[in-house]
Amino acid sequence: MTTLSPENSLSARQSASFILVKRKPPIDKTEWDGFFDENGHLAKSRDFICVNILERGLHPFVRTEAWKFLTGYYSWQSSQDERLMVDSTRRKNYEALCQMYEKIQPLLENLHRNFIETRNNIAYDIQKLYDKDPLGNVLIDKKRLEKILLLSYVCNTQAEYQQGFHEMVMLFQLMVEHDHETFWLFQFFLQKTEHSCVINIGVGKNLDMLNNLINFLDPVFAEHLKGKGAGAVQSLFPWFCLYFQRAFKSFDDVWRLWEVLLTGKPCRNFQVLVAYSMLQMVRKQVLQESMTGDDILLACNNLIDLDAADLVSAACTVYAELVQKDVPQPLKDFFL
Repeated sequence: MTTLSPENSLSARQSASFILVKRKPPIDKTEWDGFFDENGHLAKSRDFICVNILERGLHPFVRTEAWKFLTGYYSWQSSQDERLMVDSTRRKNYEALCQMYEKIQPLLENLHRNFIETRNNIAYDIQKLYDKDPLGNVLIDKKRLEKILLLSYVCNTQAEYQQGFHEMVMLFQLMVEHDHETFWLFQFFLQKTEHSCVINIGVGKNLDMLNNLINFLDPVFAEHLKGKGAGAVQSLFPWFCLYFQRAFKSFDDVWRLWEVLLTGKPCRNFQVLVAYSMLQMVRKQVLQESMTGDDILLACNNLIDLDAADLVSAACTVYAELVQKDVPQPLKDFFL
């Protein structure tokens, strides 16, 4: 039996309590405002707030401000006046980047061999976005979205543009009012999740650990995947690249999962436990029908309209199980 540190024991208990209690209402504006003192400093600890977000989620009226803390846009130690200054600085820096981009765009077109191709890819991806709600109201401004994605590509050398980024930025544009907020929230989000959703940095590691987790917790399923399901797990890289966003029934569900992943609760790399929980949803069908790799992948792709709170709860159950076992070192280092 592995020995748990006090912090890990606490996380396991928190996970178990989240599983067992009735679903609580999300943190609303009144409660959120009560987390701050008269100067706008947080009177509650970061850990307290993050555990509550894990268990309950955020009301839409709170989400914009809370995400600025979760992503690192705001410091958890900042005052209200300091946050106003941060907003002003972020706006000015964004405007300066836009001016720089306008100046260097001709050079990029002539000298940067990937720029025109990437610009065309971004334009193509954005045109495919469905930008209206069921009543026909326009949800997003595609031109603004394209500008933010191009600027992000030019400024970000590590996380070059990849398919799915346009859908991520759309969700940020829906969440906030101003372009500088959308741009910086996306940059901080990428920094927080680069070891999860950026292809050339972290997706491969996530898939390897997902394989290790299946081998450890479900050897029967692992044996099937090694045989008839060869390559099925590695083919699930869109789950991580898109951060599971196509699996849910609503934008609110996507935000609900993402804000949990940003808390770092109940453990590091919780996204892999989410992927494991999703695989468990098709496990019975896969084994009963003795599915091969392509059929397994199709079954996984058919996981849509999921409820994020239910999925978080299922992944917390997996974590609670994991911390009670004698976990091998690679998994211990990755999760615990």
